[in-house]
Amino acid sequence: MAQAFSRRELQGQSFRGQNLSHADFSYADIRGADFTDAILIEANFSHAITGLRPQAIFILLVVLYALGSLAVFTIGVIATFAGKVLLPNDSFQGITYLALINLLVLLVFFAQIILGELAVAILTSVIASFASFIVLLLAYQNLTAAVVIASDILWMVILAITGVVIFTTTIAITENDRRTIAGSGFIAWLTAVAVVGVVAPTEITDVLGIAKGVGTASALGVLLCLYVSQQALTGNDKFAWVWKIARSFVTPGGTRFRGANLTDANFTQAKLNYADFRAAILTRTDWFQAEKLNRCRHEGTYLEDAMVQKLVTTRSGRGRDFAGRNLEGVNLQGADLVDANFINANLNEANLQGADLSNGKLVRSQLYRTNLSKARLTGAYIQDWGISPETKLDGVECLYLYMRLPTPDDPDPFRKPDQRSQVFTVDDFADFITPIIKTMGLYYRQNVDPRQVAEAFKTLDLYHAGAVDPGAAAIALQQISQQYPEAGLELIALEGQGGDRVRVHAKIDDRVDRSQLSAEYFARYEKIRSLPAADIQALLAGTAEKDDRIRSLENMVMTAISSQKFYAETYYNFGETMTEHKGNVNISGVQGNVSGIAAAGENQTMTGVALGQISGAVTNSIGQLQSTNTPEATQLATLLEQLQSAIEHESHLAPEDKAEAMEQVKTLAEAGQNPEDNVLQKAAKTALKILKGTIASLPDAAKLVESCTKLLPAITTLLSLI
Repeated sequence: MAQAFSRRELQGQSFRGQNLSHADFSYADIRGADFTDAILIEANFSHAITGLRPQAIFILLVVLYALGSLAVFTIGVIATFAGKVLLPNDSFQGITYLALINLLVLLVFFAQIILGELAVAILTSVIASFASFIVLLLAYQNLTAAVVIASDILWMVILAITGVVIFTTTIAITENDRRTIAGSGFIAWLTAVAVVGVVAPTEITDVLGIAKGVGTASALGVLLCLYVSQQALTGNDKFAWVWKIARSFVTPGGTRFRGANLTDANFTQAKLNYADFRAAILTRTDWFQAEKLNRCRHEGTYLEDAMVQKLVTTRSGRGRDFAGRNLEGVNLQGADLVDANFINANLNEANLQGADLSNGKLVRSQLYRTNLSKARLTGAYIQDWGISPETKLDGVECLYLYMRLPTPDDPDPFRKPDQRSQVFTVDDFADFITPIIKTMGLYYRQNVDPRQVAEAFKTLDLYHAGAVDPGAAAIALQQISQQYPEAGLELIALEGQGGDRVRVHAKIDDRVDRSQLSAEYFARYEKIRSLPAADIQALLAGTAEKDDRIRSLENMVMTAISSQKFYAETYYNFGETMTEHKGNVNISGVQGNVSGIAAAGENQTMTGVALGQISGAVTNSIGQLQSTNTPEATQLATLLEQLQSAIEHESHLAPEDKAEAMEQVKTLAEAGQNPEDNVLQKAAKTALKILKGTIASLPDAAKLVESCTKLLPAITTLLSLI
């Protein structure tokens, strides 16, 4: 049962290392609380208050005042002593002279800081100090005076940096209270002036004149410190170093989440002053409308990036450039990301549920295990994006998308659907994306880069929304291939989608207008389909006399309709160089259901073939492999026998699937007998893919999955197919 701490006063309490998953801390006061290394999965911290306890703020203010007073007093002592040693007979003139030097150093130092050059400011001060030492040593022959003057300049720089940090810290912990700021500034100025009365020698009569000079210089210093402090607190990058130093003083007394597991935790509208999130797990943590996240420590997390901080708290990234950024695990549910650039960005495990990514550039972005459910992807560019079977794409809204980035010559490259007048329905997009996800599942065990698989889908996609006529489809494909020979039309995939529907994938030349070709295909298809059945058969018969592949293509379409399989192998070319298709063409089924479809003259299928007969043929082929009497062949035969046995005894496979898998074992045995035969080697590669597709549909606990995991890599090596 989840623990309830809602609206409770929990200041300073320790939850260190505790398991508080699903706990409710909404509206709770957790200032100074310690959650170090706690497990806070799905914990609710919405509207919670983090930061320093009031007593911690008081103690810190006292410490800061003490440090500031010490710094001012030290510089006063050094300046007075420097004036005496420089002009011992006229201490008033010496102190006045030193005051002018300090004022000049202070102005130069702050001018360079305001320009954003801290390193240059410090370097200039060091050079000035060293130069003063040399000049004074040569001019007065007084080593003590030279050392004191040089030290005075360096202490002025240290005082300036200390003042900036102290003012920044004070303003931050007092919530930018104007009375506190004014009071702090007045105290700092008064302390600087009062130092004169303490350290000035009694023989100096014009103490008031000195006080005026010191007062003017210190007032200017206070104003400059306040300016830099305010700039640092507003997030000005020039003064990020100031806030980093100040933050290191504050956060140790604040709320500590260091090393905690905050996966899916909720910090919506929380006030996050001075919380420590270093080394915490922030996967899909919800920061929407959280306040002052920039005042927390979050080194080693995606919150280090100020742009990402703003994105996760506002969820508004319209038109912004996030190229190459680490956004792993961010929660952008429902975010406005229209026209955003995510090229090469890491979005693994992110929550993009319901986000609007319309026209977004997802080129080479990583989206493994990312939740894109109900996201809007209309007009998105998904070239080489990385997705995995765990990437959630349920209910994605997408009218069209692009497989490549636009160019001036091609503003909508590889648009899907190919025909510009068409758009996806919800079902159409699911039909388009499902093969990619299934293909991910096929190759997932092989650690293949999904971007390679995605390349296979830069094709001409022909969606048949209603029941398809196989004959009309075959004739239409053959006709447009003849009319557009420059397209190099190559049929690479057929996918049955239920209800007599089929999706056709064809590879064509990149320079061909896909929209025009798609429109031409469907125009011809509808015209042919409207003919009487007898006329269609006559067309098929006449076409088959000239090109016997047309009947094979018709059979392929019919098989895809009946089996609802996804085919991912190139198996049919229309080009003149592929006029002969001899032997069975194996088509891999990602779901494990595979049909071998013969080309012209060899129209054989696995349907109805007795399992026992196939098993005998496999045993015979393995026996012939053993008879070659080579060590490699003997070892391969042993592995194939084990694979055959595993298939025969797999209870999760239907008889027809076992028969198909056994056929692939037979193909592997034949390839082993003739290792120099390129045709058989290619067939062996296809057989291995079919077997991998078969096991991809099985439960992980299936014995065949375990057997194939061990056997297939060894078989691949022996056949030299790597």
